[in-house]
Amino acid sequence: MTHGLKIFVLLAVLTNWACSLAAQTADPKPAGENLVETRSPASNGCSLLAGGDSGDRSQTAAPANGQLDLSALDKSVSPCANFFHFATGNWAKSNPIPADYASWGISEKLDHRNKETLRAILEKAAADNSAAPGSPWQKIGDYYGSCMDESAIESARAKPLDSEFARIATISDLPSFQAELARLHTFGVNAVFGFGSDQDFKDSTQEIAEINQGGLGLPDRDYYVREDDKSKELRANYVTHIAKMFQLLGDDPAKSNAEARTVLDIETRLAGFSLSTVDMRDPDRIYHRQTVAELSAATPHFRWMEYFQAAGAQPPASLNVSEPDFFKGMDAALASVPLEDWKTYLRWHLIHNAAAALSKDFQDEDFDFFGRALTGSKQLLPRWQRCVSSTDAELGEALGQFFAEEKFPPAAKAAATEMVNNVVAALREDLHTLDWMSPETRQKAIEKLNAIYIKVGYPDHWRDYSKFQVDRGSYVANLARGTQFEFARQLAKIGRPVDRAEWDMTPPTVNAYYNPLLNEIVFPAGILQPPMYDPNGDDAFNYGATAAAIGHEMTHGFDDQGAKFDAQGNLKNWWTEADLRNFNERGDCIAKQFDEFEVEPGLHEQGKLVEGESIADLGGLVMAYSAYHKSLAGKPAPAPVDGWTADQRFFIAYGQSWEDSLRPELARLITESDPHPLPIFRVNGPLSNIPQFHKAFACTENSPMVRPLAKRCRIW
Repeated sequence: MTHGLKIFVLLAVLTNWACSLAAQTADPKPAGENLVETRSPASNGCSLLAGGDSGDRSQTAAPANGQLDLSALDKSVSPCANFFHFATGNWAKSNPIPADYASWGISEKLDHRNKETLRAILEKAAADNSAAPGSPWQKIGDYYGSCMDESAIESARAKPLDSEFARIATISDLPSFQAELARLHTFGVNAVFGFGSDQDFKDSTQEIAEINQGGLGLPDRDYYVREDDKSKELRANYVTHIAKMFQLLGDDPAKSNAEARTVLDIETRLAGFSLSTVDMRDPDRIYHRQTVAELSAATPHFRWMEYFQAAGAQPPASLNVSEPDFFKGMDAALASVPLEDWKTYLRWHLIHNAAAALSKDFQDEDFDFFGRALTGSKQLLPRWQRCVSSTDAELGEALGQFFAEEKFPPAAKAAATEMVNNVVAALREDLHTLDWMSPETRQKAIEKLNAIYIKVGYPDHWRDYSKFQVDRGSYVANLARGTQFEFARQLAKIGRPVDRAEWDMTPPTVNAYYNPLLNEIVFPAGILQPPMYDPNGDDAFNYGATAAAIGHEMTHGFDDQGAKFDAQGNLKNWWTEADLRNFNERGDCIAKQFDEFEVEPGLHEQGKLVEGESIADLGGLVMAYSAYHKSLAGKPAPAPVDGWTADQRFFIAYGQSWEDSLRPELARLITESDPHPLPIFRVNGPLSNIPQFHKAFACTENSPMVRPLAKRCRIW
């Protein structure tokens, strides 16, 4: 399914492209398919199956009581020279990255802690033989139990896929090819392109059908077109990996090597038609509403009405064709690439999609490339953790209701909601005082801010999973039924009014998001836990660590993407010409700043790729600081704690909220394909623009953490 413009925020679950990219299991969405915003760029926790030993979890941890981690400070580094290293340097020295992680930081630790809570819930459910059939308790228990049944999974190897491989083998022409393609899409197999539902960009009250570019096994199209030595080496390793997977299916080495080259050739061709990650960030580039007749005229070799029926969808009157040129190229490829090559391609994407849920030999080979080579992880996650993640992915609200009961009481929800409201008030005040914005645009901006819908903790109504059959039998079968259930649920939305109560993240998720089509900010209970947030903790800590994240989400409504949507969530220009020019100039300032940041020799952050996240980081931090000081009105000035003033604690808390160490492979991966900067730049970048930070630590004008006044950036 596709979600064209959902901005999911805070914890980059970049896992093995069978779940998302650094966590080691999830199918990747084509770059830009989601305007996704994530916080800590490398949780290893999103997963179907990525197995292994859990590693040592006893390293020094940040305090879980809403206070600064003073042991993390590296006082040998001046806060005015490199604040990230000052705030987190000793933590990094005493917290090596566990072998089964590509990065390790505060978000990963909280995610691990949440999963331990979920594990206890799931083991209790799995052991309960008296659970009411069809109840959420029965379904989460049986799903988790089937995932934990290693002996059955090992015995089955790839046999659960035999019937699907047989279907692929019988493909004899383009109509039978597209029928099988539609069937594979219902299982979540990312072959050729993506199909699903999304809000209409220009009528946000309605759900429409949408198709978009896809079909790649590597993270995005640039991995196929870059000609540097590292990219060539990675592609060669990818071909070797594909060949090994075919050999595990029983193909001889010579045939497997030829098949692997075929797959790379087709994917390279699809990549050549695809938009870049930067281009996909522009909503205007990925919205093209067409009738099915218009789409069919542009793609004469593909029978769209038959495809929709085979996928289980009522043929829509019109749909969003996200990238028209991609589909024209795809159609030409269908006519020119031999059918046997397409069958090989489908076999690859089927086994690629399912590998993490199969026997250990498939899991190990899958991890060897998508874990070790792409992210630098040394070993797979423990099975229990992967099974917890899989249950959360397929039955997230059934499981999440038990997590919320245990970990997010009403008092915590009320305190977090109050903090959100304080940040809203700070941004409203800021909009009233901006000197570069005209009264006309200011009024529209305030209208949009006042219309933002706030969701905290968990949904008001839990999702109905009654049509999702779960039993204690085959894990692969449960997983397939779960994917089909969700695919059908998404298709059922087409042509209906948008459900504004729906959530796109589960309650235990250590993440948050802004959705421009709904003009909403959403904070699951999972991230509103110590040490990220403590309702009984120091206000300076909570505002620096959590309110900055809240402000970040809010500012996404006014970043280079969000600013293109009005208060109702429609893609509509609400700016005067002069104000839009002023806004774009300020965004360019931030993009140019991030272009200067060097990740490794010859590799820099891509300013235009990370512009939206960096606007949100800077704006969110400014709003959080303002909200914190607004919360102090009428109260005695906070006394220093452990020698640190309130303002210093605020900024240290912000720095420590990005406490993270990354393997070089993952750092490269994020820099090349992710719209989020690396943690060090998410700290040092915005702080270097903020005078209040300079004052708090008495930084002089020539300090590295003080950006020259002529180059200093600020929007909100």
